[in-house]
Amino acid sequence: MNYSATKKSIHRSNSTKAGRFELANKGTLFLDEVGDIPLEVQAKLLRVLQEQEFERLGSNRTHKVDVRLVAATHRDLAGMVKQGTFREDLYYRFRVFPIHVPSLRQRTEDIPKLVWHFTALSARRMDKRIDEIPPETMGALVRYRRPGNVRELQNFIERAVILSPQSVVRAPISELEPFHSHKELHWQISGLAQVERDMVLPNGWG
Repeated sequence: MNYSATKKSIHRSNSTKAGRFELANKGTLFLDEVGDIPLEVQAKLLRVLQEQEFERLGSNRTHKVDVRLVAATHRDLAGMVKQGTFREDLYYRFRVFPIHVPSLRQRTEDIPKLVWHFTALSARRMDKRIDEIPPETMGALVRYRRPGNVRELQNFIERAVILSPQSVVRAPISELEPFHSHKELHWQISGLAQVERDMVLPNGWG
């Protein structure tokens, strides 16, 4: 957690540096994977959220901040509270307006569009043109039980684009362990142009 530092701090910086909370003053700060924050840092974070103030590293001057905080985690924070690895008071501070996002394997209808989205991102970054994803590749990606969720899918697609010398994705689908859902999978393999259109035009627009 990067709060702030001064030139008197341990790092002996040559100039005063504002930390994340100070930079986000009057705005919004996103903290990812808050379940990985150590207990000693949790106490400092709780103070910032409750008192809306902090001291820079190496300084005893108190700074006031007004920050809207958005936090995310893949961990079971309630279970961590019971285990004593996450502060209960901080947990309830985070639960002001909780939003639960189902895992990717619980919303398989989203996978084809995400596959095309990540394919387009990787292809653009590598200066490649990808026009086709074979049906067997898309089917394997939809059936796969994905423990790493969206990040794992993104990394797999990036590797697939690297391995694709032509305009057709050549993914190492033999590495994917199939997951057969109890419900029938309904999904449509859309081309890149259609996915981009869906993202640009809201539903109901011509």
